[in-house]
Amino acid sequence: MSDPLLVHYEDLETGQVVPLGACAVDPAALDVFVERFSPGWDAAYGAPDAMVYALWSRLAAEKAGGWAQTKVLAVDGLRYLRNPPPGELLRGRMTVMGKDPVGDEKGIVIASHDLLDEGGRLVFSCLTRAVFSRR
Repeated sequence: MSDPLLVHYEDLETGQVVPLGACAVDPAALDVFVERFSPGWDAAYGAPDAMVYALWSRLAAEKAGGWAQTKVLAVDGLRYLRNPPPGELLRGRMTVMGKDPVGDEKGIVIASHDLLDEGGRLVFSCLTRAVFSRR
C-alpha cells in the first residue's frame, strides 16, 4: 500500500491502521470559521465541533483522493471529545474494521476514523462505510 493511487479493496486488511496525515488548528482560520459558521461560539474554547469535522474531512479526502474508492456510503457514530485549542496539531488515522465483497467488481470497507491531539488523546471519531473498486 505504498502508492495511494494503487489502493483497491484487496489492498486493505481488517485491522490495518492507515495514517491520514496531520493538520493544525490555524488560529486565523478558527476566527474566520467561528465568525461565519458558529456565531456566538467563543474561540477561547477551541475549535467548534463543526470545524473539527471539517479538519477530519479534509485529511480523509486528501488521503483517499487517489484511492479506488468510488463512494462514501455513510459517516456515522460521530463522537466529539475535545475542542482543540488554536495551534494544536491533530493527527488522523483510519482503522479498517471490516470488509464485505459486493460482486466481482467492488467491495465495502468499514472503517473507524480518529483525530488525536499532540498528547495522543482522542479528539474526534466516526465510522465510515465506503465502496472500493476491486482489482
